[in-house]
Amino acid sequence: MRTVASRWLGLALLLCVGAFAADAATLRVRPGDNLQAVLNAARAGDTIEVERGRYVGNFVIDKPLVLRGLDRPTLSGGLRGDTLRIKATDVVIEGLIVTESGDSLRLQNAGIYLERGAHRVVVRDNELTYNLFGLWVEEANDVRIERNVITGKRDYMSSQRGNGVQLYNTRGAHVIGNRISFVRDALYVDVTHHAVFRGNRLHHSRYGTHYMNSHHNLWEDNDSWANRGGLALMEVRNQIVRNNRTWGNSDHGIMLRTLQDSVIENNIVAGNGRGFFIYDVEYATLRGNLIIDNHVGVHLAALSTRNVVEGNDFVANRKQVRYLGTRDERWGGTPGAGNFFSNYLGWDRDGDGVGDLPYEANDLVDRLLWRHPMARILLASPAVQTLRVVERQFPVLRSPSVVDPYPAMQPHHDDWRPWFGRHFR
Repeated sequence: MRTVASRWLGLALLLCVGAFAADAATLRVRPGDNLQAVLNAARAGDTIEVERGRYVGNFVIDKPLVLRGLDRPTLSGGLRGDTLRIKATDVVIEGLIVTESGDSLRLQNAGIYLERGAHRVVVRDNELTYNLFGLWVEEANDVRIERNVITGKRDYMSSQRGNGVQLYNTRGAHVIGNRISFVRDALYVDVTHHAVFRGNRLHHSRYGTHYMNSHHNLWEDNDSWANRGGLALMEVRNQIVRNNRTWGNSDHGIMLRTLQDSVIENNIVAGNGRGFFIYDVEYATLRGNLIIDNHVGVHLAALSTRNVVEGNDFVANRKQVRYLGTRDERWGGTPGAGNFFSNYLGWDRDGDGVGDLPYEANDLVDRLLWRHPMARILLASPAVQTLRVVERQFPVLRSPSVVDPYPAMQPHHDDWRPWFGRHFR
């Protein structure tokens, strides 16, 4: 009986879907028409095609439908409120220029605002320009944000701008192939889980991406440059960060702060103030990353321990590793898994590609200079050189350091040369 009932239920659903599809209509909006009136009159499942022109208003969609621009029409919010607000599930927005939202940070004015429950919305191939927030998504799951160009209010100070894409309390988002610039944070991700961020290009903002309190996300094949920070992961766990490029950021390339159980692999981190800033990180794996030409390659602090750091290349960073801790931190624990350091002064007598002496990142002189920067004027003095010799000869005086017992003699990346000189300008 249950099987028969299930079959009848399935047949009824198919008939309903067929009737829904048969009833769907395509409506055309031309310059001078009242776009909101057409949105109100449309039925669920309809497609509304908007011809090239300029349409001013604070538009609302409250039913599942497709809103498609033909030859890039412009929707303007008139510098007040949200330009387009979505209150329904299964809405598709494509091919539009969406511009001129209001500028209230308190009301979170946006070019496109997805209200709570607006699940499975697709926003693709649009230009969102001169809005406070480009796209705000709040408690809406399984949204897709694809191939949009988003620029903020460039004449506003950074602190007065909104974010390019803001995700709050969502699950299953896909943010793919967007270009975002001149906003506060290009991607702001808060309490957002099981999301995918891939192929985005993020520049000239405070942070390229700012994660907070978000878990089980994938950050892959993205480019972040000319920001204050490329990627900031804060209060998160179970992240995968791989095959990204972050360069020329004035502060850090990748910040890991209060992070656990994550993998950060095969990224290029070049020409930043600090390549990695690692603070309060445990049970993470950092491997296969190219860390090149940064002022500091890795700044490691605040009990960041029990991590696996192997197979990375540290090339021509002014300071390869800055570590302030009370005990040695071991990286690259087995032969063949060591990291490459371009300033390593050891040798490889048996030719197995592994240095015969451990690599130690810091010494007493380094710590002295970090605490008292004015002491740099004495860096070439006989007293400082003597201190370094004494530390090597009498290990009881040595300072805790990052130690790699099996450093690699050659870099793991063959394509490191083009990444020189990618500095913040």
